[in-house]
Formats: sequence, structure tokens, C-alpha cells
Amino acid sequence: MNLQNETNKIALYGHLDLLARQVVEGFISGMHKSPFHGFSSEFAEHKIYNKGESTRHIDWKLYAKTEKLYTKRFDEETNLRCHIIIDNSSSMHYPALQQQHLQQLNKIGFATLAAAGLMHLLKRQRDAVGLSIYSDAYDFYAPEKGSERHHQMLIHTLEQLLSGHTGKTTATYTYLHQIAEKIHRRSMLFLFTDMFQQEKDEEALFEALRHLKYNKHEVILFHVLDQKTEFDFDFDDAPKRFTDVETGEFINLHATHVQENYQKTVKNYFKNLKLKCAQYQIHYVEADIRKNFNIIFNRYLIERQKFI
Repeated sequence: MNLQNETNKIALYGHLDLLARQVVEGFISGMHKSPFHGFSSEFAEHKIYNKGESTRHIDWKLYAKTEKLYTKRFDEETNLRCHIIIDNSSSMHYPALQQQHLQQLNKIGFATLAAAGLMHLLKRQRDAVGLSIYSDAYDFYAPEKGSERHHQMLIHTLEQLLSGHTGKTTATYTYLHQIAEKIHRRSMLFLFTDMFQQEKDEEALFEALRHLKYNKHEVILFHVLDQKTEFDFDFDDAPKRFTDVETGEFINLHATHVQENYQKTVKNYFKNLKLKCAQYQIHYVEADIRKNFNIIFNRYLIERQKFI
């Protein structure tokens, strides 16, 4: 029996903490193949040396192993404040799945497992983490803390997102403004959303993203999507009914009849979104639910190096 394959099929609901640990441990064990080679299990204690800094705290033993310069960090230097924000509107529960596991996730499952994984990385590095969840209301808020009890409470809250729901719309911009007002001390903010909005709300959404930069927060937007169906619109040519999971409206059509125009429209939207993020100095990361989580964890480590 292939133990790895069996583990990949463990249901996400009820085992989120276990699976998040597995994903993080797998990422860390593979770090020797990444730009973060040399951190190993102690990477929270090192920072890449920048030319012009004092050489007093360079770890010369690590240099002998990696031929790269890192400076030692101390406990009071490593702590930062992070806040994870998750869009829990009905569109995030696409595609509908009876059960989710590592090899089969919908958007909310991907965002939830990625967030739980980030929480484990944050915990390893003694960082304080908070959580906000919104849909058609500001559903949950917890300030940044670093205790084990707080960590378990956040994991439990994330797990409840996997139960699914229908008919929940959202005005993302409304709740991003509210979240921005709650976080007063400079923090690193992670936003998981599929960015589905009514066309008339697009500019308001961009303004809300800019508001997140208030108090010099570092903002990383993880744009969660199913690349195959939501961007490529890759379906077979059989007639299908496409239903809006938030409003219940539907249309019957052959996907190939509209695929070209659909792709053009979505491509323009993505391009505009990326330009706006660059303009507001928000770090945009495309997070395809069919790919692994390394892109998210790598982005966290890159931004952490620059943030502290």
C-alpha cells in the first residue's frame, strides 16, 4: 500500500491541522531545492545578509555549508504581526465536492488549507497571527496573537468553512474597509479571494485594496481560482447549464461557442487587476487550486525577509 497516496485521500474536514502540518513539513523538507537553501528547520533564526549591514552576526558556519551569507536573528527581532483574510462567499465553494482531500480541493478548501499552513509557518517563527472571514457579513474576527490556544481556535474556525453553503453573495470592498480599520499596528496581510465582483463594483474593490495599505501594511493578494474552468473555460462541447452559485441565475449554452470571448474578457480583467495591484504596491499571486501550495509559502518567506 502506498502510504503517501492514502494520506493524500484523508478528508480535509476533521483533519485540517494534521494535513496543514503535512503540507508544511513537505515544503520545509524540500527547501534545499529552493532559493531558501540553508534555512532548514531553523530558518526562523536567519536573515539573508544585505551588503552594508554589520558583519557582527553573520553565521559563518552556515556560510561554510551554503556559500551564502546569513545573519543570526534573535527572538525579539523575529516576531511580526500577520493577519489572514478569507473570502467565504458562495463562489469560493466552487466546484461543489462531496469530500475534499489534498488531491481534490475547491477554492475554499485550497484557501483554508493554505491559511492553516501559513499559520503553522507563522507559529514556527513565533509570529502573531489574526484572522478575518467575510461573506455577506463580517463573519469572524480575531486579533493577532501567538499562543497555542489561539492557534487551535483559529484552526477550528477555518475547519468550519469546509461545511459549505449556498446563496451567499459578498461586497468584498465593504469588509476590506472594515478590516483595514481594525488593524492599527503595521502588519503583513494575506488576502484569499477569487475576486468575483459585479462589474460596477470593480473600482470600489480596488479602492478597498488600497485602503489595506493603510498604516504601511504589507499586503499579499492570493487570487484563488480554478484555472482550467474559470480562466480557460475548458469544458467539453456538450450543452450545459451554468449557474451563478450566489444568485441562482443560470444560462444554457455550449461552452465552445463563447470560450473565445470569455477568455478575452477574463484576460483583460486579470491584466487590470495585476496593474492595479502593482500601482498600489500590493503583491499579487495567482493561486490555482490544481497546483501545490509552494507558491504561497515561498511568497510568505520572500515578503517576510523584506518586511522585518
